[in-house]
Amino acid sequence: MGEFEQLIMLAILRLKDRAYGVEIRRAVAERTGRDVASGAVYTTLGRLETRGYVRSRIGETVPERTGQRRKYYRIEPEGAAALHRSYKALRAMASGVVPELERLAMEADGG
Repeated sequence: MGEFEQLIMLAILRLKDRAYGVEIRRAVAERTGRDVASGAVYTTLGRLETRGYVRSRIGETVPERTGQRRKYYRIEPEGAAALHRSYKALRAMASGVVPELERLAMEADGG
């Protein structure tokens, strides 16, 4: 599972019942400082749904959206398992090298 897919899934977990495209994009941007394109979010959500990692449902009509309905997302058990495996693998690989990584990053940032 790629980094951006992980970020999208973590945003869905964080947002719970409010996990729809605009809010997912906002959550990723706020937490990471990355300017995320809407198209990238929706493409990733579609890919995750095709894999069975997330499921969508259409919500009620939203007046401020000129009658359009929001599409809400939730993580499926298979998606939670995949995210958990990916997170565990990243933590295992990072174990013991974070101080060196921080030192190198500071050098790159001119510090």
